[in-house]
Amino acid sequence: MKASSFVKKYTMSIALVVVFVFFTILTEGRLVYAQNISNLLLQNAYVLVMACGMLLCILTGGNVDLSVGSTLGLVAAIGAQLMDKAHMDPILTIVICLAVSVLVGVWQGFWIGNIHIPPFIATLAGMFLFRGLQRVLLDAKTVSIYDNTFLAIFSSYITIPGIDGEVHRSALIVGILAAAAIVLFTILSRAKKAKKGYDLNSAATAYGTIAVVDILIIAYSWELAHYKGIPVMVLWILLVVFLYAFITSKTAFGRHFYAVGGNEKATKLSGIDTKKVYFAAYCSMSILAGFSGLLMAARIGSVSGDTGYTYEMDAIGACFIGGASAYGGSGTIPGVIIGAILLGVINQGMSIYGLDNNWQYVVKGIVLMIAVVFDVVSNKKTGKAG
Repeated sequence: MKASSFVKKYTMSIALVVVFVFFTILTEGRLVYAQNISNLLLQNAYVLVMACGMLLCILTGGNVDLSVGSTLGLVAAIGAQLMDKAHMDPILTIVICLAVSVLVGVWQGFWIGNIHIPPFIATLAGMFLFRGLQRVLLDAKTVSIYDNTFLAIFSSYITIPGIDGEVHRSALIVGILAAAAIVLFTILSRAKKAKKGYDLNSAATAYGTIAVVDILIIAYSWELAHYKGIPVMVLWILLVVFLYAFITSKTAFGRHFYAVGGNEKATKLSGIDTKKVYFAAYCSMSILAGFSGLLMAARIGSVSGDTGYTYEMDAIGACFIGGASAYGGSGTIPGVIIGAILLGVINQGMSIYGLDNNWQYVVKGIVLMIAVVFDVVSNKKTGKAG
């Protein structure tokens, strides 16, 4: 692979490393403290989860869902009130919250997929509607969550007796096993593709990339081992990421989103029901937003009228920073995850450094603009996908 092609393909990965090193130096090493490394994913759990659903919306033609922050806040408010006021069982509360998320998704999907309301308008209306319902439900109060079962499901840490002590060795063991599994999967995948005659990247490029990924996994697990171990929330994040990565890369239905974004008219002529594609994208997005509400409520331990405020911007930003095209039709889950982590590193690095909150918005705006400009210029876009 030529150097220029390598840089273009791994631009965001390289940017992530550069930004991480920059903030590590800027914060005098505080960014890499075990607690901060552990919190890096936990504080951005909602971004990682919602960005997976947002990618499906963007793939359909650069569309976005502006209501996800409000949906997150509404579902979190419902869950908090059910446990605080009604003393409802936490498992039943979670089921009801997810059911509400589905109803919100059906509402959004119906207007966009079946009635053909422009996604921007439909989701903007949803943003105001759900935010209003959230604040009415909370009555301008902050509701705390004390249910230990609910908190354990989403925000506890895994500890294995006999292995874990002052150092949580289980985290390191899991990290090493995960790294080994990635190497094995890569070997088997390359062998399978070679057998079928597919073109492959050079072995040096493939295994060099895997080596970097494995080093990062083991380094992260090392930090977890020296804090509290493996957070349950990370497992929930991985479940969502792997599920959506499988859907978008390994299923025919997942390819429909790319097809609609690439050429909707041609997709219709090929027999694909584009209404169902739009419906699925926005229904899925709302479900993930509701699930993120549960994660956020458990991590913070309380819900207020401002919970979820502007979170949609982080999810959208993670997708575009991660390489999703502003015109739809291209983007990957791994790229989106890199974008979300990059955004998380920037947020955490600026917070640790003590940068004024107003300037943090300025920095994120500049980063997002650079990412979109890079996409447009590098792909020679002129306002149309392709």
